[in-house]
Amino acid sequence: MVRVESTMLPLGTPAADYALPDVDGRIVRRSDGAGAPALVVMFLSNHCPYVKHIQAALTSLVREYQARGVAFVAIASNDTSTHPQDGPAEMKREAERLGWTFPYLHDASQAVAKAYRAACTPDFYVHDAAGLLVYRGQMDGARPGNDQPNDGADLRAALDAVLAGRTPIASQRPSMGCNIKWKAGGEPDYFPPRA
Repeated sequence: MVRVESTMLPLGTPAADYALPDVDGRIVRRSDGAGAPALVVMFLSNHCPYVKHIQAALTSLVREYQARGVAFVAIASNDTSTHPQDGPAEMKREAERLGWTFPYLHDASQAVAKAYRAACTPDFYVHDAAGLLVYRGQMDGARPGNDQPNDGADLRAALDAVLAGRTPIASQRPSMGCNIKWKAGGEPDYFPPRA
């Protein structure tokens, strides 16, 4: 595991389009979230200890904000030839085990991760009703082994701002987690090649 931080895609960037299969093989598109006051795109993986550390808090946060109309999708982009535990069958088991109420999508080509300039799992992107990026970065300051509260404070503040018609604060902290496992020779130019 290589620990990395978010690349912090520029605020105001339009949401990237995607059409990816969920754990049941159904194609989910970005346009499926049209009409929601906010869309949260999350890059997750099954094996990463940083993701495991936030799973319970994330599940609770998502349910709370889905009740307020926010749309959520999670995307797994790791190379499954080197990390088969992050493939569709394991994704389905993980989503069922955790009772996830949002689509968990498989980005086999890694094109969507590259469009978002994703670098780590977990990584969070909040888009407003117009589809523009208003927040990117951490869910909160909790990491495996630290004593920070696992309460989703940063992501909650961003969503509360959007739902209230305000712009989230511009001072945003990057997420930190496991590097996305890029396919050999497919590392994006914004991410250093693996050793």
